[in-house]
Amino acid sequence: MKVAIVQGGPSPEAEVSRESARCVQKGLAEAGHESMLFELEATLGAGLLEYAPDVVFPAVHGTQGEDGCLQGLLEIIELPYVGSDVRGSALSADKVAAKHFFRSAGLRVAQERVLSQRHRAQDPRVLLNSLRGELGPALIVKPAQGGSTLGMARVREGDGADLFQQALVHAFEHDAHVLVEQFVQGIEVTCAVLQEKGEARALPVTLIEAHASDWMDFQSKYLAGGSKHTCPAPLDDGLILRIQQAAVAAHHSLGLRDLSRADFIISESQEAVILEVNTLPGMTDVSLFPEAAQAAGIPFSMLLDKLVTMACSRPRRKSPQAPHLPKKMDQLDSRP
Repeated sequence: MKVAIVQGGPSPEAEVSRESARCVQKGLAEAGHESMLFELEATLGAGLLEYAPDVVFPAVHGTQGEDGCLQGLLEIIELPYVGSDVRGSALSADKVAAKHFFRSAGLRVAQERVLSQRHRAQDPRVLLNSLRGELGPALIVKPAQGGSTLGMARVREGDGADLFQQALVHAFEHDAHVLVEQFVQGIEVTCAVLQEKGEARALPVTLIEAHASDWMDFQSKYLAGGSKHTCPAPLDDGLILRIQQAAVAAHHSLGLRDLSRADFIISESQEAVILEVNTLPGMTDVSLFPEAAQAAGIPFSMLLDKLVTMACSRPRRKSPQAPHLPKKMDQLDSRP
């Protein structure tokens, strides 16, 4: 099969994306597929049409790659692609919208408040006191869109308004809206979902422990040895089942397809609090989705083969037929 792998783009996660793309290209070659790397840029559409692939594999993260923009382009030029469609991608990328659907599905989420540009003019002491009164003394500040914890910061119980202001400024650099959530104390886990023959199934749960920092920041996620992954997670069977059920429910609530990965905090009361869902999870040597697939007995090259085969065999979206416009009244045949 001839596969176009899309990488990079304007997102701060572009370098992570390129590393994913290199790993995907190597894995596809091992599975017997031909592939070429394409940069997410203005000439992408023309390049893809010239290459004429059987299927596109988006190995992209963040802005324009994971938020429905790339998916919209692929729909227009009528190329099949791995992963969720425009709607599912856009909903997942918007953390505020995604939480609405998680709540509708009965999933537990952290309480939040959304800040816009007008909040930047407020006195940070007043705003911080208001948020703590509503959400609790410890907070998480993050852009409403984006991933890899970029623009995200913790505001601890003892932190003052200056640190909170720095966190806000940093988050607003990444998005026009900022999500402030209550901090949920607990352990972090993630659960990958793979769709096969129309059925979404949860892969083994992974326990994540940060080493590069005291929480899962960018360094902990991507630095070699920055974190420890234990898959399958050494947790109670009942808790594992609840996490897997929640991951599949989140996948369905957003209308996703092919693959996703849901991140959770397991609270001290053993509740699975969903943080977000990634529609195009990383595919690097230290990424969580391939690790979970391997634990389920699916080698990386086989996983990639499943994904491109599934996308290529998916029925194509039918273009709507434009109805004939009615004739103008003065052109209609008049009755005698």
